[in-house]
Amino acid sequence: MIHPIRILFAFLAIVMCFGFQGIKHATPALAHLIPVPVDTSSATHKSKAAGTPVSSAYRLIIKKGKYEMTLFDEEGWYGTYPVVFGNKSLDDKRMEGDRLTPEGHFRIVGKKIHKQWGKFLLLDYPTKESYQKFNTLKATGAIPKKASIGGGIGIHGTRPNEEWVIDKYINWTAGCISVRYSDMDELYDMLPIGTEVIIEK
Repeated sequence: MIHPIRILFAFLAIVMCFGFQGIKHATPALAHLIPVPVDTSSATHKSKAAGTPVSSAYRLIIKKGKYEMTLFDEEGWYGTYPVVFGNKSLDDKRMEGDRLTPEGHFRIVGKKIHKQWGKFLLLDYPTKESYQKFNTLKATGAIPKKASIGGGIGIHGTRPNEEWVIDKYINWTAGCISVRYSDMDELYDMLPIGTEVIIEK
């Protein structure tokens, strides 16, 4: 014979089970009343802090033909800076050693102090897009089969006493983008890693 108390406990267990399932499928009007657990573990926060941001509130657009670099922040246009490049032809980069400045979409991935021209913002060249263009040039014989794609492209200032090369539009770099030495102080401190950089013809 089944004890009545056991029957009662079994009935209550069934009611509670279906009751909680009903809460899980609550209507939108009641959903905000159900607290959602938040992961506050230290591992989650450490992971976010250690990761490189993929974007920032800033964006740089560099137009090689106009010798200018325009900075936008979250409110819109911030300022425009005169710049120069490497090879005077201003063509898109083809391979290592051609002193051409690459075109495309890039991001700032590092900051360092160069022994000659100071503060340096490293770009993520070569990107997937860069490799596609490079491989096409190789496949068509436009560049040697042994050519390398290169790297180390970034934004940096002139040497301290040579800001005049910017004013005279003298392309002097090995393929990087050069601003005035004094302008680099502001840009280096302002632009975080992850900032988008678009380089156009």
